[in-house]
Amino acid sequence: MSTLTRRTLLGASLATIAAPAFAHDYTAGDLRIGHPWTRAAGANGNGAGFMTIRNTGGQADKLLSASTPIARVVELHTHVRDGDVMRMRPVADIPVPAGQTVRLRPGGLHVMLIGLNEPLRQGQEVPLTLRFERAGEVNVMLAIESAGASGSHHH
Repeated sequence: MSTLTRRTLLGASLATIAAPAFAHDYTAGDLRIGHPWTRAAGANGNGAGFMTIRNTGGQADKLLSASTPIARVVELHTHVRDGDVMRMRPVADIPVPAGQTVRLRPGGLHVMLIGLNEPLRQGQEVPLTLRFERAGEVNVMLAIESAGASGSHHH
């Protein structure tokens, strides 16, 4: 094998190792969970989980709750306007209508990680278990991006 071929293969291998942190999808029944991610944050602080949830089936589903070992409390949240201020508020569930996509994103619906037990470090991943009414439990990994990430590169 030539040196050039070895370098090409090594480069391709490294690219494959790095890619999943930003291009991971999960399937649970009719649900497709795309690119779960969070922002870097300090221990004892709060974080949030973002992703897309696409329902390819003919029946609606609901995200009922979520959990992770890295936070003391996990809640489903949305942002609402209170006068001139946007505030986060817990929601009982997040509907995922049949044939539609729900986007959990900064400034909108999200999974709130309250009281982080450890820091969320950019480039790492943390586990999150999602509980759906129909699809059941789905274990995903949140890719940790920079503290100021907007998620704009996720589709």
